[in-house]
Amino acid sequence: MKKFLLTVLKSIGVILGIIVFYVILVLLIPYIPVAKKPVAERPDIAVYILTNGMHTDVVMPVNSKIINWNDEIPAGKTRSGRTDYRYISIGWGDKGFYLDTPTWAELKPSTAVKAAFWLSESAMHCTYYDKMEESEDCKKIMLTEKQYAALAEFVKSKFDRDQNGKPIFVKTDAVYGKDDTFYDAQGSYSFLNTCNTWTNNALKAAGQKAALWTATDFGIFQHYP
Repeated sequence: MKKFLLTVLKSIGVILGIIVFYVILVLLIPYIPVAKKPVAERPDIAVYILTNGMHTDVVMPVNSKIINWNDEIPAGKTRSGRTDYRYISIGWGDKGFYLDTPTWAELKPSTAVKAAFWLSESAMHCTYYDKMEESEDCKKIMLTEKQYAALAEFVKSKFDRDQNGKPIFVKTDAVYGKDDTFYDAQGSYSFLNTCNTWTNNALKAAGQKAALWTATDFGIFQHYP
């Protein structure tokens, strides 16, 4: 019995040690910056990073000379059926969180465990807007055409696709409103690879300021005061 208790205590100690180490990483690594890459061209395409206080998205113009997002993910699939939105916000995350957890109060332990340990699928959440306004939670970033093309390719590469190469639409009643849709995504969410890690990597792909790694929105937004 004594040996059993010692084993349990050691196991608890290891788990607590891992949690403490993870918290230290979450707090410190985001302060290590990845610098913005210098460019000779004039940046003239406005994109945004958007947070709801926990989760971040990348916001892009629906239509530009680089890409028309309606060709990839038609706005007409929203409940509104509209096709005249000006901006599209795209975020990557755990499918269970997106579809089964409308509010934090409804978070199930099983959903949290699956999300933390690579045990569930991921999804892309696409939300359409008529306008964007800069604020503490919404930062504008100007990109060159080359930078925006790199960002668009990064985002496109994260969609799961069918045999015809089209993003796989998720037909669900769990949308948040009349202006959003969900699609199946590549990769697995985990405590090391969160929605904010994805957004941070998107900024790196576009040659913008970013954290070396981050699990939180703060890790991104501290580089955009």
